[in-house]
This record gives sequence, structure tokens and C-alpha cells, in this order.
Amino acid sequence: MTANLRAVAQLLEASLDPRTNKQAEIALVQEKQKAAFSLSLLQIVAADSFPYTTRLASALYFKNFIKISWTDEEGNYKLPQNEVVAIKQELIGLMIAVPPGIQAQLGDAISVIADSDFWQRWDTLVDDLVSRLTADNPVVNNGVLQVAHSIFRRWKPLFRSDDLYTEINHVLGKFGSPFLSLLENTDRMIDQSKDDKAALQQNFSTLNLIVKLFYDLSSQDLPPIFEDNLRGITSLLHKYLTYDNSLLHSDDESESGPLEFVKAGIFEVLVLYVQKYEDAFGPVLAQFIDSSWNLLTNIGPETKYDIMVSKALQFLTAVAHIQQHAQGFNDQNTLSQVVEKVILPNLSLRESDLELFEDEPIEFIRRDLEGSDSDTRRRAATDFLRQLMEQFEKLVTEVVFRYIDHYLSEYSKDTGSNWKSKDTAVYLFSSIAAKGVTTASQGVKSTNSFVDIVDFFQKNIADDLISDSGVESILKVDAIKYLYTFRSQMTKQQWHEAFPLLVKHLASPSYVVYTYAAIAVERILYLTNEAHEPVFSKSDVLPLAKELLEHLFLLIERESAPEKIQENEFLMKCVMRVLIVVKDGVVPLTDSVLAHLINITQIISKNPSNPRFYYYHFEALGALIRFAAPAQPEKLETALYVPFAGVLQNDVQGKSSRSKELQYSHANRAPEFMPYVFQLFAALLEARPSAPLSEYYTSLIPPIIMPSLWESKGNVPALVRLLSSIIPRGATNIAKDNQIEPILGIFQKLVSTKAHEAYAFDLLENVIASFPPSALEAYYVPMLQIMFTRLSSSKTEVFALRFVRFYHFMSAGDDSGLGADYFINAAEQVQTGIFTQLYLSIILPETQKLARPLDRKTAVVSLTKTLADSAAFVDRYKKGWTFTCEALLKLLENPPLPLTTDDTIPDQDVDDLSFGVGFTQLNTCKKVPRDPWPEINDVKPWVGRYLRAADQKHNGRACAPAPMILKRNLLIDVPL
Repeated sequence: MTANLRAVAQLLEASLDPRTNKQAEIALVQEKQKAAFSLSLLQIVAADSFPYTTRLASALYFKNFIKISWTDEEGNYKLPQNEVVAIKQELIGLMIAVPPGIQAQLGDAISVIADSDFWQRWDTLVDDLVSRLTADNPVVNNGVLQVAHSIFRRWKPLFRSDDLYTEINHVLGKFGSPFLSLLENTDRMIDQSKDDKAALQQNFSTLNLIVKLFYDLSSQDLPPIFEDNLRGITSLLHKYLTYDNSLLHSDDESESGPLEFVKAGIFEVLVLYVQKYEDAFGPVLAQFIDSSWNLLTNIGPETKYDIMVSKALQFLTAVAHIQQHAQGFNDQNTLSQVVEKVILPNLSLRESDLELFEDEPIEFIRRDLEGSDSDTRRRAATDFLRQLMEQFEKLVTEVVFRYIDHYLSEYSKDTGSNWKSKDTAVYLFSSIAAKGVTTASQGVKSTNSFVDIVDFFQKNIADDLISDSGVESILKVDAIKYLYTFRSQMTKQQWHEAFPLLVKHLASPSYVVYTYAAIAVERILYLTNEAHEPVFSKSDVLPLAKELLEHLFLLIERESAPEKIQENEFLMKCVMRVLIVVKDGVVPLTDSVLAHLINITQIISKNPSNPRFYYYHFEALGALIRFAAPAQPEKLETALYVPFAGVLQNDVQGKSSRSKELQYSHANRAPEFMPYVFQLFAALLEARPSAPLSEYYTSLIPPIIMPSLWESKGNVPALVRLLSSIIPRGATNIAKDNQIEPILGIFQKLVSTKAHEAYAFDLLENVIASFPPSALEAYYVPMLQIMFTRLSSSKTEVFALRFVRFYHFMSAGDDSGLGADYFINAAEQVQTGIFTQLYLSIILPETQKLARPLDRKTAVVSLTKTLADSAAFVDRYKKGWTFTCEALLKLLENPPLPLTTDDTIPDQDVDDLSFGVGFTQLNTCKKVPRDPWPEINDVKPWVGRYLRAADQKHNGRACAPAPMILKRNLLIDVPL
């Protein structure tokens, strides 16, 4: 073993120790610059001589290294070719040999590589996997199947395409037959090992992976090889759906075992086949319906069965969605049996639910929230009941109401002891009252026509909100959740009566109650009516704002540990919403709100652990900056600089927090926060665009133009915005400190990649708008050379449109020394005659594709000024003058509308799989588009006026070549 390998292993071990992890991470950043670093990591993973934790850390580091270092945005390898080949050769065999925990990390790395390379640049992979399958070694088989699953599971969410189906057919052609043979062998091995616990569990692990792969391979379309063998396959699936062996039973009532996982996986396959392949699967469906019914009516309430029961209920929900199969439930007695034997046992509270409520309240909330608990029994039972109600609304309502009335009656007999009966009644009512999709913004939009939402609330639920004592906490939660769920069904007047009751419950001693109160308050403050007007306006909320915010901050900061403060994202989301609603009404509260947000920033930056919490936290800061900074810019800049710089810097040189030189590191305390902080710094600058650049921001320029910060994709959009906010206010110092060239170097780096080309143009346009042409004269030709090369060799639609916008930006800028002639002169220095080709083949055609109003307005101004003022077009490009007229008229057929003010702040979908990956925009302080020509409101008459004025200025030159259609449309009858 080499000394270097031991050194890397020691650094990985040190990275696991909080006392040394920071230094270790800095050292690892240096190590990964060395050749074959990835192979060193794999060697550590493979070496049994290292502790398991070190090997796992190495696998994790390898996975993260591959994510950022495998390919660039164009798909080109960033590693040397020999290293790429070696990784592919070693990775499969290694994953098969390592323990399951390490397998998971390597599997994720393989998925990343497969996204880039499979199958055309890794066409030997499937052959390699098939060659490793054995007839009787489950350990090896499990490793092979785990690799296959890590690759093939990528197909499920993808849209259908020829390339995707070519890949799937490539796999099925090589993997299909061996896969079915393995299924048969595994079935035989399970039968042979039925009395050997260790062997049986290994073989069931193989079966579990086979079921997952069966789903993967079927996720896009029914494979012909599966369709040809469907009866045999479904026979085995049914066998293991009804299989039992005491050796597979878990002793822990809370932990699912291999038997439960296999059956849950089979139910997932059944759901897929019912939903997508019912024509082929229909003939064998009945046996699965019977078996799922038997399972559900005989299973116990233990938590270990939850995943299996929820998947079984999802299967019956899919069956009930199909009219011909749903008819089997269209009978009062049958529905009564369904409710009594399947719905109620899985909908009623269990002791395990109450334990979760008390011991892990945040987990209870996340599972219980609408839409976030699809694998809980309650949610699955509710979905099944709603599906039956969609088919037979009146009959289901009648049957279920008998049970609702029964449970309410039981509660009324002894409200102290029978509170669970009321919980069941309320949950049953909510299950059948809601129809259709429940939206995040409006809750339930459509309801059962046979029930009265408000009447049920007033008669059975309102008292639980009003009463200060004697009501179980879960019934309080039920009441709050009822309002939250059916918020769109209540009138503004009803809400103004109910809202204070919700606010009151923020003071509840119960974690779940006050959190649900915050959830409901936040959603109700977001609620709008059919005219998209808020139910609660600024004036409604402002009298409550101070007390509401103070209490929310008290709940958030009641414990000081970073992980505890950021545990409850729902509280911070409510803070964010209050700030959004009160708008500039927050100004008198700025000192208090700022102090709380700064304190939270400083604490959570030590150990960021909840991306949703800190996203809402930074959105709250964004709202404060948006609404308070215009009135108090210096206060916010001064107060926020220190905590923000603390996030970004590794060490401040000197004793002053205002030191001009900040040293940044990849290993700073909270790299996840950096894109947010860059956006907030920019928002502070944008709050007073005409003020001189303060010492704070001047000190930011050297570190943010260093190449290392731009290596992270997530930093790029935020850094471009920040730099674009700094440049106009700091242009003089930037020029004096010779920083223009490094900034243009950033443009050159960004414009070379498809992912960042739009940001490159944003930055360049800002530079050009901020410096006189004389300061940039030496750079125009090389910049255009870069653009022309991209246009000829790797043009994308985005690049073409941004280039055209850039041209019009320069062409319209004659007031600042630019203009069409300036651009033409620079372009002709790159290559003589190139402008004609660019103008006719790219600029004029692509101009009509500009969609954003400001881009179209810029194009109108550009073309108009070209016609009016360009000497080159009059003297050298006379045909181009005519084409320009035609392009301008075509633009004016659909003239750009003036910018409208829209104060709506959209919600970020934190449940989306892409949330938190890379860059997340802050919506509360989103950059407002700036109109360079605010004096031009209606472009069409402006064009006429401008051309007539130019015609007089140039003694008829502007209109002499004009086609009659231009004169008729723009000049005649247009007053000066």
C-alpha cells in the first residue's frame, strides 16, 4: 500500500471527526487535483484492511467526486481517458464485492456514469453484468442486480423517446432471458432453502431485487419477452404474494423484513400493470384481487406491515379506478364490508401513531400532511375510499355516513375516553368530502355534492378550536387540519372569524398543534379568491404581525442547537409568508425581525441540515430586504454584511469585520448557503442602484472574480446577479483596479458551456452598459471572435437568441457611443464581410423569435435606430436597409406591451426532486427586469416620430429608401 493511499485514507477518517473535519476537507480538495485520485478512492473502498467507516467515507467521496468531475455540460470527459476506462473496468466488480452500505454509494456513482455513458459509451456493461450472474450464488447475484437496478431505475420518470427505447431494447436483448432464468433459479433456491434461515434470507434478498428490476424493465412499456411469459411470471408473483415462512418473520414489530419488502414490491408491480397493461394483465387479475383482500383482512396493526398494507391498498385503488373492475364494489353490503374490514382498521389511530405524535412530532406531521404520506396506512386507505367514492358517490356517502354517525355517537357518550372515535369520524368525513386533486395553493377545490363542509365543521369541529381546555391535542390537530384542507370552501367572512382561532393555537404547548397552526396560517395567508385577490390583505394582517412574528421566532429559537433550530421548516415558512403579506408594513419591525434572522443565520451556518428550513429562512430575509431595504438600505447593509460574510469566508484577514480582503475556501462553513447569500447581497445593492459602492461590497469584488468560486454550478446564476449589481456602482474602482479583464474572463468561461451561456450574456451586457466603449475597445474583437466561433461550431437555440439580443442591445446603444455601425466595425475586424452573413442568416430571422417584451422592445429600438442613424446601412448595405424595414414592420404587427407590475411571489415546490440541487432562486427578492427605455411606452408611434425626426436631421436620408408600406404604416398621420 502506497504512502499516498494511506494519507488519503487518514484524511477521510479525519473528515468524520468534527474536531478535524474542516482541515481534512481542505486537504482533500488539494488531493483531488492529483492524477488518478478517483482510483485511489476505489482502492480504499476495496481494501479490507481499512475500517468500514473509512471505506464508506471513501465510497461517498467517490460518488460526490464523480457527480462533479465525470463530464462537462457538453458531455465531454473531464478526467483523463485512461482513468475513465479504469473506473469502468473496476467499478462493477468492486460493487459486487463490497458490503450493502457501500454498495448503495457506488450504485449512485454508477447511476451518474450511466446517465452520461450508457449505453453507447458503455456498451459492454450489460454483457459484463450477465456474465457475472450465477445459478446458485445469491451474494454475487445480489451485487449484479443492485448494479442493474441503479442503472435501469433511471427510466421510470423519463419521457418516451426513440433514444430511450433504443437503450431499453439494447438491455432487453441481452438481459431479458438471463433475467427470467434467474427468476426461475431463485424460486428453486427458495424452495430448497426453506429450512435454512440464512440462505432463505439471502435468496429473498435476490427475489426482492428481481421484483424491483421487473418493475424497472416494465416501467416504460411491456417488454415482449415478459408478455410472452406473462402467465408463468404472474404465477410466481402470486406465489410469493401469498408466501409465508416463519424464518422470514421479523421479531421487531416496527421493522419490515424481507417478506414484507418482497410483497410490497409485488404490489407496486401490480399497480403498474393494472394502470398500463390491463389488456394483457386483466385475465389474471382476479386472483390478485382476492389475495390482496385476504391479506388486508387478516393482517395485524404492527408497524412492520405498514409498507405492505399501503401498497396493497394502492393496488385496490388502481383496480377501483377501472370501471369494469370497480363494479365488484357496487353494492351496499360489499361496501360496508370494505369500510369495516379494510378502511377502518387502517384509518383508525394506533398506539404506534400516538407514540410518534409524542416522541417524534415533526415526523408525525410530515407523514400526516396531505400528499406527503402516500406510504402510510391512513393515506392509502383514504385514497382507496376516495376512489370508490368517485365511482359511486351517493352509495359510498350513505354507507360511510352510518359509520361517521356511529363514531360521533360513541364520542358523545364519553368525550374524555372516546376521543379516538371522534378522530375516526372526522377523518372519515374528510375522506369522502374531498374530490379530485388537492392543490398546494388552494387545498380541496371540489367537494362531494352530498355533504356540507361548513355545516359539519360548525356542528362537530368548531368547539374543539374554541375550547381552551378539555380537548385532546389530536382533536385540536384534526380541527386545524380540517380548516387547512377545506380552506377554499370557506368565505372571506368565515375566514375572518376562524383565523384568530388558528393564531391562538400557536401558543399551544403541543408541538404538533402549534406546528399545524403555523402550517394553516401560512396557507391561508397565501389563499386567493376566484379573482386572484388575497383573502387576507396587508391591512388585515398588519395589526397582528408583530405579535405573530415574535411568537414564531420564539418557537423556532426555543432550543439553541443548529439541528433543533432548523428542524421545523413549517414555522420558518410561516415567518416568510407573514413578511410577504405585510410588505413594507415590516419597516417599523425591521430591528426585531433582523435580529432574529441574523441570529438564526449564524447558528445554522455551523451545521446546515434541513434544506427546506434554510430555503424558507433565506426567502424570509429576501422578503425583508425587498420591503425594508428601500427605506433603510444602510441599516440592512451594515447589519447583514457580517453574518453573510461569515457564511462566505474561511478567514478574515485582520481584526476588523470590514476588512477589504476576504479569503474564501471550498471548505467554508456552509457552502449550501453561498448561492442564497450572493442573491441577497445583490438584492441589497439593487435596493439603491444609484448610491456609491460601499467598502463592504468593494471588498467582495476580488474574491468573487476568482475562478474557484465559479466552479460550482449552483453559484453561477447568483454570482452573475451579484457581479451585475456591483459593476454599475463600482465601475470606476473596477477599471482603476484592472478588474475588467478578469470579469470578461468569466464571460469567456461561461459562454463556452450550454448551461451557462445565457448568464454569460447577462454579465457581458451589464459590463458594456457600465463602461464607456473606450474602456472596452481592446476586448470587442476577441469577444466577438468567441461568439462567432460558437455560432459556427456549436450554436444552440438559446445562444442564437441571446446573441441576437446582444446585437440589438449594442445597436440600440448609440446614445452611449455604441450603435449598429460600432458593432459592424468590430465584426468586420474579426472577418471581412462577416456582418452580411450574420445579419441575413441569424440576426433578422432570429429577431422574430424573441419572446420577452423587453427583448422585443430592444429589437424595435435597435432596428429603428439602424434605419434612422446607420451610415453603413445607407452606404454599404442598401438591400439590408430594406430587409430591416420588413423585419421592423413584422415586429410591430405584435408590438411589445409595456411592463406590468406583478407583486405575486410564486411558491417554490420544495417537494420537487430537483429542489436543492444546484441553484435555487429566491422568489421574494427576484431581480426586477429593468427597462432601458422607460420613456417609450407605445413603440409604434415612437418609431414613426423617431424616423420623421431623423429624416429631418439627415436631410431626407432616413426615409428616402423607405418602402411605401413603411411610410404608410408609420409616418403618415403620426404627429411629431
